[in-house]
Amino acid sequence: MKPSVWLKRILLFQGIYYIITGIWPILHIPSFIAVTGDKTDIWLVKMVGALAATIGIYLIYSIRNYPARLLAILSAISFGTVDVYYVYQDVILPIYLSDAVVEAILLILLLIIKK
Repeated sequence: MKPSVWLKRILLFQGIYYIITGIWPILHIPSFIAVTGDKTDIWLVKMVGALAATIGIYLIYSIRNYPARLLAILSAISFGTVDVYYVYQDVILPIYLSDAVVEAILLILLLIIKK
């Protein structure tokens, strides 16, 4: 069953909104903090932002396509990237690199397996 025109519009709006609000703290944390208040765990704010953007991209994608593969791919990229970046910034413990390895394996499998 194809989504209605109104559902498509809602998904498009929500997707764009999530992408914008998700990438904002990633691209410019000072302005995000100026508007939303002080934060103690910047890495966590950016992780939530990456996940919000991931969801937004998937919502837009789902207007025409329904497979969850894109959500899985984008989620693995989001988690793995944040893990690696903040371990090397000495914000989180190196144990998070084990998650980055799992995310990388998942990403590779998702990209090479066709169906």
